[in-house]
Amino acid sequence: MLQEAKHQEIQYKAIQIIDKNLSMREKQKAICELLLNEVAHYDWVGFYMKDPEKDELVLGQYAGAPTDHKRIPFGVGICGQGAIQQRTINVQDVGTVDNYLACSIDTKSELVVPIMDGNEFFGQIDIDSHTVNAFNIRDERLLEAICKRLAEYF
Repeated sequence: MLQEAKHQEIQYKAIQIIDKNLSMREKQKAICELLLNEVAHYDWVGFYMKDPEKDELVLGQYAGAPTDHKRIPFGVGICGQGAIQQRTINVQDVGTVDNYLACSIDTKSELVVPIMDGNEFFGQIDIDSHTVNAFNIRDERLLEAICKRLAEYF
């Protein structure tokens, strides 16, 4: 579980990355690497961005094991549900979810946070953990702050 001091430190580092003069891809890649390296219970960190042509998410930058899920239709899995509901979804045990789309057999918990500007949905950050009950409110708030700041650059 993420502790308050660590949360503040990582949020500060992430905001510094976001505010640098980098491309969105570079910002997202650096954030993925930061989160994967700094938070022990984050085992996969990636961005899924909205396809402007259809209701699908497209895999963007990520850190962790490769995934076969390059495109996810809205409504499918936790990411697809997040795209429809446009809110943070914290699944403490993916084994309890009927509509779960497994990226790895090792994933036990998943946290999805949308990138939004007002009512406009751009995409989301997706975090997988190999631990059941991995994410707490600080994880949610950290990722929400990161996504809110990223949305300012779309």
